[in-house]
Amino acid sequence: MAGSERPIVIVGASLGGAKAAEALRGAGYRGGIVLIGEEHERPYERPPLSKGYLLGKEAREKLHVHPPQWYAEHDVTLRLGTPVVAIDPAARTVTLADDGEIGYHKLLLTTGSAPRRLPVPGADQDGVLYLRRVEDSDRIKAVLRPGARIAVVGAGWIGLEVAAAARAAGAEVTVLESLELPLLRVLGREVAQVFADLHRDHGVNLRFGVHVAELTGADGTVSGVKLADGTELAADAVVVGIGISPATALAEAAGLEVDNGIKTDQHLRTSDPDVYAAGDVANAYHPLFDRHLRVEHWANALNQPQTAARALLGQPDAVYDRVPYFFSDQYDLGLEYVGYAEPGGYDRVVFRGDVAGREFIAFWLSGGRVLAGMNVNVWDVVDPVRELIVSRREVDAGRLADPTVPLTDV
Repeated sequence: MAGSERPIVIVGASLGGAKAAEALRGAGYRGGIVLIGEEHERPYERPPLSKGYLLGKEAREKLHVHPPQWYAEHDVTLRLGTPVVAIDPAARTVTLADDGEIGYHKLLLTTGSAPRRLPVPGADQDGVLYLRRVEDSDRIKAVLRPGARIAVVGAGWIGLEVAAAARAAGAEVTVLESLELPLLRVLGREVAQVFADLHRDHGVNLRFGVHVAELTGADGTVSGVKLADGTELAADAVVVGIGISPATALAEAAGLEVDNGIKTDQHLRTSDPDVYAAGDVANAYHPLFDRHLRVEHWANALNQPQTAARALLGQPDAVYDRVPYFFSDQYDLGLEYVGYAEPGGYDRVVFRGDVAGREFIAFWLSGGRVLAGMNVNVWDVVDPVRELIVSRREVDAGRLADPTVPLTDV
């Protein structure tokens, strides 16, 4: 840092935070960068925690965004194990848990999210597990063994990926979900049924329309799940995946506008012109969809920091308008989803390919326009699907469903 010039401070040593530091240096910024994280692990990617790393197929070292020497080599001050407890926008300072204080020129918040806790008696016992950090994945991996009885609460992406990993390890798995199908709010009934069939075919006991009343146990360790209807299920471990909440406490206390995340404009700028936000925590205005979107997926944490870095450096054309994207792997099923289709926001789903054989593309349409597409065990189609979404042109549903018609000609 030259002279007394204040650095750009990034709060959240996550994928998003590390990529922002990388993007700042890539854009030619030579001032100070301070990257602060409360975890002791240097920045890493989270998708493997419920996929390859949990399955034992990926080494821990492969998780990290950069090798250890990268931060020093790029003059990035990395402060790990250092929670930020307050932000003072007027003074442009952040206060650390150890009473230290750092002034900033500009501030980027990449604080991410935290798992929602199960609000029932017994949920604080040993053996009740959540998945967000690498040590969480280690704890879950330790209980996935042949014959272990694993109860998974919540049939969202995390719950289903953990269930698949548990079955691969030979565990007996029961998934408990309050709705009628897995991923129902995300995918709708037509596509959600595919995932119910997938997990049943792999021996998962799916219990839909149920509510957890209590986690039972002995000597502080969980031993089962009691449902609201009185049913009791034995469990050696309970994995809870009922969603995440954006980590907005710092922003809210600092007086930033918060609404389902830290609210930003299309430049990822918050209600304070010197503070920006990116990743899980950002509820950013998206010009393509003409609304604010908070996307809880890896691609946002990977790509938003590129825009944030340019905006931090005062580039007026720095606009985040990428179409949302995520992927999942479960058993022998791989998928990619691109676009955005909220519940009740589409009027039909069109399938192309073999749904029963789990090799297909599903399209969510509204008024003849494609809002989102998901390719299941069909590859190299994300770009043309994205183009259909961005173009906003009306398509012929019959041609869209016909695998012999190129997606560029529908």
